[in-house]
Amino acid sequence: MFTGIVEETGEVLAVADEPEGRRLRLGTSFEGLTQGQSISVSGACLTVETHGEGWFEVFLATETVDRTYLGGVGEGDRVNLERALPAEGRLDGHFVQGHVDGTGEVLGVEQVGDDWFFEFSLPEDQAKYVVEKGSISVDGISLTVADRQADAFTVAIIPETYEMTTLSEKTVGDAVHLEVDVVAKYVENILDAGMVERLAGGLEQ
Repeated sequence: MFTGIVEETGEVLAVADEPEGRRLRLGTSFEGLTQGQSISVSGACLTVETHGEGWFEVFLATETVDRTYLGGVGEGDRVNLERALPAEGRLDGHFVQGHVDGTGEVLGVEQVGDDWFFEFSLPEDQAKYVVEKGSISVDGISLTVADRQADAFTVAIIPETYEMTTLSEKTVGDAVHLEVDVVAKYVENILDAGMVERLAGGLEQ
């Protein structure tokens, strides 16, 4: 589990395409990494396989390559990095699983004073989970939806977030990873299962 508070950006140091997926070596300042540790890489939860001073490697299975844009990153590209939330940690963003629901596209970027406004496309199958003032993860960044259209949404980015993440490198047409708030999915599942009606019926007895 992550919070969507990006700790740093890391550089893609090496890429190796393999029959069953893709391997990335990423630069980092993280210390004390361990094999098997989970790290959010631009919103995708990946496992540290090997590591050394100033770097770690992750493997992208075919499913991850198909669902994300990480299959297209190359040496020199930068990605957002966040380590998993410790049990005693503070939840400053929102619950982010690192399970990318789909990719969107940057539709617009506008600077207003010190802040930035980004507009992203919203895949049809994810639109029902996104509401104005609700939470959404974009490339692993916990953001609040400022405005919601039928097939797009807008977020306001403060200077700190702009400078600390890869959003500062995004331009119109670039892809982004989207993960909707998992709470919305649980609510949908409860409603689909008719659990609310059964609970209401039990209370009436």
